[in-house]
Amino acid sequence: MRLLLGSHGHLASGMATAIEILAGPQPHLTILDAYVDQRNIDEELKAYFASVPSEETVVMLSDLYGGSVNQKMYLYLERPHTYLIAGVNLALVLELCMQSEVSLTTLHQLTEQSRQLQRVVLYDEAPKLEDGEFF
Repeated sequence: MRLLLGSHGHLASGMATAIEILAGPQPHLTILDAYVDQRNIDEELKAYFASVPSEETVVMLSDLYGGSVNQKMYLYLERPHTYLIAGVNLALVLELCMQSEVSLTTLHQLTEQSRQLQRVVLYDEAPKLEDGEFF
């Protein structure tokens, strides 16, 4: 399975840096930082998919549902074994990096799980930790 993380600006590469700190190098994760230089996103996507064997699963991840990066990735959903998740967060990308293969059911479960980690945290609701414990 391969992951393609695309974003407006450097969000994708920033997430990749955080993931490398947390989980080490991720050779199956490709980054697409759109609109930061003269590279053409259409050409980059075309080259990426030309390099991936047709039987290999690709999970595309975009920063914003309906955004231009998401719209460009959407065009590749006709390819077999290809999925697109929009509005990603670090928890989801990290969890996907730990998977060797996924199904549509797994993607739904992981997406919902990552949503549960997104919340407003109030001081008096924070879990109480013993000395030396971490979240």
